[in-house]
Amino acid sequence: MKLGVYNAVLHDRPLEEAVEVVASLGLGGIEINSGGFLAPVHIPEIDQIIADPSVARKYLRRFDGTGVEIAGLNCNGNPLHPNPVIGEKHAEDVRRTIRAAAALGQTRVVTMSGLPGGEPGTRHPNWIVNAWNSAALDVLDYQWEIAAEFWSGIDQLAKDHGVKVALELHPQNLVFNTRDVRKLIQLTGAANIGVEMDASHLFWQQADPVAVVRELGPLIFHAAAKDVRINVENARLNGVLDNGFRRLAPDEPRVNLGGDEWANEWPRDSSWDFVALGKGHDVAYWTEFIRALYEVDPDMCLNIEHEDTELGQIEGLQVAADVLMSAWRTFEAEQLKG
Repeated sequence: MKLGVYNAVLHDRPLEEAVEVVASLGLGGIEINSGGFLAPVHIPEIDQIIADPSVARKYLRRFDGTGVEIAGLNCNGNPLHPNPVIGEKHAEDVRRTIRAAAALGQTRVVTMSGLPGGEPGTRHPNWIVNAWNSAALDVLDYQWEIAAEFWSGIDQLAKDHGVKVALELHPQNLVFNTRDVRKLIQLTGAANIGVEMDASHLFWQQADPVAVVRELGPLIFHAAAKDVRINVENARLNGVLDNGFRRLAPDEPRVNLGGDEWANEWPRDSSWDFVALGKGHDVAYWTEFIRALYEVDPDMCLNIEHEDTELGQIEGLQVAADVLMSAWRTFEAEQLKG
């Protein structure tokens, strides 16, 4: 198995320094962001890489001798967004990332399934969390038609380029659980669309990532190492569908998500938080997670994603890496024992 880091947390430094950080953690892979919600900071020459094999070779040489290699491209965004300023750009970023992956000899692209609006003409996505009324099912029928058409085309493009597209089961997306994955594959007949197993988004939904890996099996193409801590007292009062976010003002540091959409501030009294590995689930759990992924694909890429606001950039990566490496060593020892 290949253990690494998703590079978004290291976007404040040049690629070479980001690679040095990954190597210093004892890890061997770096997943490169290539568009979508975030700019392709560490691969700005992505169009040239697609167009010119010599540029692709030059880019790959930047990793020579570092002990770190590219471990997938990541283009998380909303390619089904009903506002074309956002949706069309993110959709094209996905297509461009598939082409770039092929040019770089990569076989895995990470993205999200996306989320359309609830009806024609709207400019805002509509996330149906619980379709208990008939109107909600009407919305879902409309959204699945849009998704099936888009992902059928992406599946063919990915097949043409020898790439597998791994969807993160993320909130505010049409596909966010096991049933949804099965439905997308059934509607599209896709062979090159599957899952990026980010355990964190399943934890807060009260699903078991290990069980999901074993249920979906070969549909798991890629994986992320990120933990969640349930804040029990807050969850008792507000549940896990927690909307206590604060809108950030234009003069505050904030992340643009496309068009005029921005990331909000996380609730101060949140029901759950993204945390470094070990702060939500112990080494024994992550050992079992690794075991399940290994059973699917011994060459699986498992990359740390750091979003723990209680820890600094390097501190959080180090905490996560220590737990991940401990889980890996435990798994290896068990393998040797037979």
